[in-house]
Amino acid sequence: MANARHEMILQLIQKQDISTQEMLRDLLEQNGFSVTQATISRDIRQLKLRKRRTASGLSCYAKAPTAPAAPTNLLADVVVKIDYAINMVSVSCHAGSAPAACAVLDRMQLPEIVGTIAGDDTIFILTRSEASAKQLIKMLESQIWG
Repeated sequence: MANARHEMILQLIQKQDISTQEMLRDLLEQNGFSVTQATISRDIRQLKLRKRRTASGLSCYAKAPTAPAAPTNLLADVVVKIDYAINMVSVSCHAGSAPAACAVLDRMQLPEIVGTIAGDDTIFILTRSEASAKQLIKMLESQIWG
Protein backbone atom coordinates (compact mmCIF):
# COMPACT_ATOMS: atom_id res chain seq x y z
CA MET A 1 0.00 0.00 0.00
CA ALA A 2 2.83 2.42 0.85
CA ASN A 3 4.46 1.96 -2.57
CA ALA A 4 1.21 2.79 -4.38
CA ARG A 5 0.67 5.79 -2.08
CA HIS A 6 4.26 6.98 -2.62
CA GLU A 7 3.80 6.71 -6.38
CA MET A 8 0.58 8.73 -6.14
CA ILE A 9 2.31 11.41 -4.04
CA LEU A 10 5.07 11.75 -6.63
CA GLN A 11 2.51 12.02 -9.43
CA LEU A 12 0.53 14.65 -7.52
CA ILE A 13 3.53 16.90 -6.75
CA GLN A 14 4.61 16.74 -10.40
CA LYS A 15 1.16 17.71 -11.69
CA GLN A 16 0.36 20.56 -9.31
CA ASP A 17 1.74 22.86 -6.64
CA ILE A 18 1.12 21.35 -3.21
CA SER A 19 2.13 23.62 -0.37
CA THR A 20 0.75 21.90 2.76
CA GLN A 21 0.41 18.42 4.21
CA GLU A 22 -3.33 19.02 4.53
CA MET A 23 -3.58 19.78 0.83
CA LEU A 24 -1.63 16.60 0.06
CA ARG A 25 -3.87 14.55 2.36
CA ASP A 26 -7.01 15.90 0.66
CA LEU A 27 -5.65 15.05 -2.78
CA LEU A 28 -4.67 11.55 -1.64
CA GLU A 29 -8.16 10.99 -0.27
CA GLN A 30 -9.66 12.13 -3.58
CA ASN A 31 -7.52 9.42 -5.19
CA GLY A 32 -8.64 6.65 -2.83
CA PHE A 33 -5.94 6.81 -0.13
CA SER A 34 -7.17 7.41 3.43
CA VAL A 35 -4.18 8.63 5.48
CA THR A 36 -3.37 10.43 8.71
CA GLN A 37 -1.14 13.47 9.13
CA ALA A 38 1.51 11.22 10.73
CA THR A 39 1.50 8.98 7.65
CA ILE A 40 1.90 12.01 5.38
CA SER A 41 4.86 13.24 7.45
CA ARG A 42 6.49 9.81 7.28
CA ASP A 43 5.89 9.59 3.52
CA ILE A 44 7.46 13.02 3.01
CA ARG A 45 10.55 11.91 4.95
CA GLN A 46 10.80 8.57 3.15
CA LEU A 47 10.41 10.17 -0.28
CA LYS A 48 12.92 12.89 0.69
CA LEU A 49 10.57 15.63 -0.44
CA ARG A 50 11.66 19.22 0.04
CA LYS A 51 9.91 22.54 -0.26
CA ARG A 52 10.90 24.49 -3.35
CA ARG A 53 9.88 27.97 -4.32
CA THR A 54 7.82 28.10 -7.52
CA ALA A 55 8.02 30.88 -10.10
CA SER A 56 4.99 32.48 -8.43
CA GLY A 57 6.81 32.48 -5.06
CA LEU A 58 4.77 29.67 -3.47
CA SER A 59 6.72 27.12 -1.41
CA CYS A 60 5.65 23.64 -2.60
CA TYR A 61 6.73 20.02 -2.21
CA ALA A 62 9.18 18.61 -4.74
CA LYS A 63 11.41 15.59 -5.04
CA ALA A 64 14.93 16.34 -3.83
CA PRO A 65 17.52 16.21 -6.63
CA THR A 66 19.87 13.27 -6.89
CA ALA A 67 23.52 13.98 -6.11
CA PRO A 68 25.02 14.09 -9.63
CA ALA A 69 22.44 16.56 -10.95
CA ALA A 70 22.35 18.70 -7.81
CA PRO A 71 24.48 21.65 -9.06
CA THR A 72 22.42 22.19 -12.21
CA ASN A 73 19.20 21.56 -10.30
CA LEU A 74 20.26 24.00 -7.59
CA LEU A 75 20.84 26.70 -10.18
CA ALA A 76 17.54 25.87 -11.91
CA ASP A 77 15.75 26.08 -8.56
CA VAL A 78 17.19 29.41 -7.42
CA VAL A 79 18.12 31.50 -10.48
CA VAL A 80 15.41 33.95 -11.49
CA LYS A 81 17.13 36.16 -14.08
CA ILE A 82 20.48 36.55 -15.83
CA ASP A 83 21.64 39.78 -17.46
CA TYR A 84 24.89 41.53 -18.36
CA ALA A 85 26.50 44.90 -18.97
CA ILE A 86 29.76 44.90 -20.91
CA ASN A 87 31.90 42.29 -19.10
CA MET A 88 29.81 41.94 -15.93
CA VAL A 89 27.06 39.36 -15.49
CA SER A 90 24.30 39.76 -12.90
CA VAL A 91 22.50 36.64 -11.71
CA SER A 92 19.32 37.29 -9.69
CA CYS A 93 18.30 34.50 -7.31
CA HIS A 94 15.57 33.82 -4.77
CA ALA A 95 16.26 35.49 -1.41
CA GLY A 96 19.05 33.86 0.56
CA SER A 97 20.16 31.50 -2.21
CA ALA A 98 22.84 33.49 -4.02
CA PRO A 99 25.80 32.28 -1.87
CA ALA A 100 25.03 28.61 -2.61
CA ALA A 101 24.48 29.29 -6.31
CA CYS A 102 27.73 31.28 -6.42
CA ALA A 103 29.61 28.36 -4.83
CA VAL A 104 28.26 26.09 -7.58
CA LEU A 105 29.44 28.54 -10.25
CA ASP A 106 32.88 28.78 -8.63
CA ARG A 107 33.25 24.97 -8.58
CA MET A 108 32.49 24.85 -12.30
CA GLN A 109 35.80 26.71 -12.90
CA LEU A 110 34.58 28.26 -16.13
CA PRO A 111 37.32 29.96 -18.19
CA GLU A 112 35.09 32.97 -18.93
CA ILE A 113 34.91 33.88 -15.23
CA VAL A 114 37.57 36.10 -13.66
CA GLY A 115 35.78 36.30 -10.29
CA THR A 116 32.42 36.20 -8.50
CA ILE A 117 30.82 37.89 -5.53
CA ALA A 118 27.48 37.00 -3.96
CA GLY A 119 25.06 38.97 -1.86
CA ASP A 120 21.81 37.61 -0.44
CA ASP A 121 19.93 37.37 -3.74
CA THR A 122 22.37 38.55 -6.41
CA ILE A 123 25.63 37.26 -7.87
CA PHE A 124 27.98 39.54 -9.81
CA ILE A 125 30.37 37.81 -12.17
CA LEU A 126 33.36 39.55 -13.74
CA THR A 127 34.22 38.10 -17.14
CA ARG A 128 37.21 38.69 -19.42
CA SER A 129 35.26 40.51 -22.11
CA GLU A 130 31.78 41.31 -23.38
CA ALA A 131 32.04 38.27 -25.66
CA SER A 132 32.86 36.13 -22.60
CA ALA A 133 29.83 37.55 -20.77
CA LYS A 134 27.54 36.69 -23.68
CA GLN A 135 29.03 33.21 -23.96
CA LEU A 136 28.64 32.64 -20.22
CA ILE A 137 24.99 33.72 -20.26
CA LYS A 138 24.23 31.47 -23.22
CA MET A 139 25.85 28.47 -21.47
CA LEU A 140 24.13 29.14 -18.12
CA GLU A 141 20.72 29.62 -19.71
CA SER A 142 21.03 26.36 -21.63
CA GLN A 143 22.12 24.44 -18.50
CA ILE A 144 19.57 26.03 -16.20
CA TRP A 145 16.48 26.38 -18.37
CA GLY A 146 17.28 24.03 -21.27
